Amino acid sequence: MLGIDPGLVGTGFGLIEPGAGGVAVLDRGVIATSADLPLEARIHRIYDAVRGLLVAHAPTTLVLEDLYTEYRFPRTALLMAHARGVVCLAARQCDVAVLALAPAEVKRAVAASGAASKHQVQHAVQRLLKLEALPTPSHVADALALALTGFSRLGGVLR
Repeated sequence: MLGIDPGLVGTGFGLIEPGAGGVAVLDRGVIATSADLPLEARIHRIYDAVRGLLVAHAPTTLVLEDLYTEYRFPRTALLMAHARGVVCLAARQCDVAVLALAPAEVKRAVAASGAASKHQVQHAVQRLLKLEALPTPSHVADALALALTGFSRLGGVLR
């Protein structure tokens, strides 16, 4: 299960799979792009990196943060939509199912509150995955939270 927290500056990813002692983290990180690059170069970088993850790990499902916006910041949603679009394209080309989840649903699932802070999500993910350290940056924690929520929603059991 691959979780993706899409963004133009940093796209977080977290790959998990069930293991003997619960859920194991196989890979995690951030696909970073520079604000100095043109938009098409940035989304190409995200596409290439996500496609590389899909080819290397062959997950059955990609869990993606659903598009949301605050009325005060519509540009943020438009920029995020570019990243989401190339992630969906890569998944489709690799025949990987996409499950879109609302941020509040993910926060509720891992931290018991749809309004949980980034810090609360990080601590919840650390506890659920039995990680020695907080998953950082927050994009990684969000991606792992997406993967965990998708795993649970599709019938996986967290121990």
